Amino acid sequence: MKEDYLQVGVITSPHGVHGEVKVYPTTDDPARFKTLKEAILETRKGQVVVHPNRVKFFKNMVILGFEEFDSMNDVEQLRQCPIRVTRENAVKLKKDEYFVADLIGIEVIDEEAGLKGTLSDVIETGANDVYEIKLEDGRELLLPAIRECIMDVDMDARVMKVHILDGLL
Repeated sequence: MKEDYLQVGVITSPHGVHGEVKVYPTTDDPARFKTLKEAILETRKGQVVVHPNRVKFFKNMVILGFEEFDSMNDVEQLRQCPIRVTRENAVKLKKDEYFVADLIGIEVIDEEAGLKGTLSDVIETGANDVYEIKLEDGRELLLPAIRECIMDVDMDARVMKVHILDGLL
């Protein structure tokens, strides 16, 4: 099941007195905030469409300002609000790239080993991602997301065919 919205960050706190917020980016590419024209804040009172108009980078955080807010009081209630984008505003993926939200829950099959499971998490390690797979027999498999292991991904059928290298089980 594809999500309609993809999370790109979480507001941690107000920043300064002009309605800017500190954002912890949950995207692989924080620079994407420079070109972000519209986002959706998931507030306690519902969704709010915002238009980022100021972007700065500080350490591992993004400092964002929005057209809709111009004081610290305006953004004080936004702490811990996820920032989401529609699929139309999402970054364009290259071949063999997928959004984590789309991979979670996909069926995983190794026909050679006769194993089936469900992808439950994607762990970012720096070198390559690692897929956490809950096998039907209750075991857990950590499978590196490398060409030698990931044979085919069919997002329409929601099936990933894999090859489990010796020693991984």
